[in-house]
Amino acid sequence: MKERILEGKTALVAGGTRGAGRGIAIALGEAGATVYVTGRSTKESRSEMNRKETIEETAELVNESGGKGIAVKTDHTNSNEVSELVRKIDSEQGKLDILVNDVWGGDPYIRWDERFWEHSLENGIKVQRTCLESHLITNYFAAPLMIRNRSGLILEITDGIDYRYRGNLYYTLIKSSIINLSRCISEELKPFGITALSLTPGFLRSEAMLDHFGVQEKNWKDAVLKDPHFIVSETPAYIGRAVVSLAEDKNVFEKTGTSTSTWKLSEEYGFTDLDGSRPHWGNYFKEKFGEEL
Repeated sequence: MKERILEGKTALVAGGTRGAGRGIAIALGEAGATVYVTGRSTKESRSEMNRKETIEETAELVNESGGKGIAVKTDHTNSNEVSELVRKIDSEQGKLDILVNDVWGGDPYIRWDERFWEHSLENGIKVQRTCLESHLITNYFAAPLMIRNRSGLILEITDGIDYRYRGNLYYTLIKSSIINLSRCISEELKPFGITALSLTPGFLRSEAMLDHFGVQEKNWKDAVLKDPHFIVSETPAYIGRAVVSLAEDKNVFEKTGTSTSTWKLSEEYGFTDLDGSRPHWGNYFKEKFGEEL
């Protein structure tokens, strides 16, 4: 039985329906935490992502892992819904120890083969609201619970650790803005002992990515024939273990305001992916493209 190092802790995984969010929620559950799983995809209705995964499924996986999963349908671009969610957490738990902002939902709007002046301006702006404003709103309402107890960990899940171009202007603007968001809120939360940082996975082997390549987890390496970079991909459990490692680190405040990655944290904390490997997108990127990450 795994050590329940986060027993008694309360976490909110905003955008925990699938992918990194689901992997993080399950890992927090394995460590004994009570995990509120939020998103728009439920058994009754799907979000604009039109995926089959639901927040109820994630909550059940948290329960099966040994934690307590609580699914709450929430549109994180809706201030009233987020405010009500935070009131619910406060009334039921009296605190919030860990906030993971993983809301994305931008896949239907991004067109990778179009330059910004060719791209739908409406969709480009909409994705900013869906994927960035949602993080702002969630921090606005959730931070006071941590401030009240003068402790907490806020993790902004993004793509990358710097401000380089990521293949699409609108996508790049979101992901780099989330990095800057974590740095800015860290400055204002420092006096209250609250840690805030951004965290990126490498090449994430999410449910959507597996579907994209027409493979399953059991035969995922077959997708390397379509994209050789997939050989260094990682499961959502890897970023989940990174989050747990940060949450249990008594000196995590030393990292506040920084941007980090699964591969860097795996070197520091020694965790592995589900198969015992330690995917390192940074080393792979340097080897293939000659650039440091």
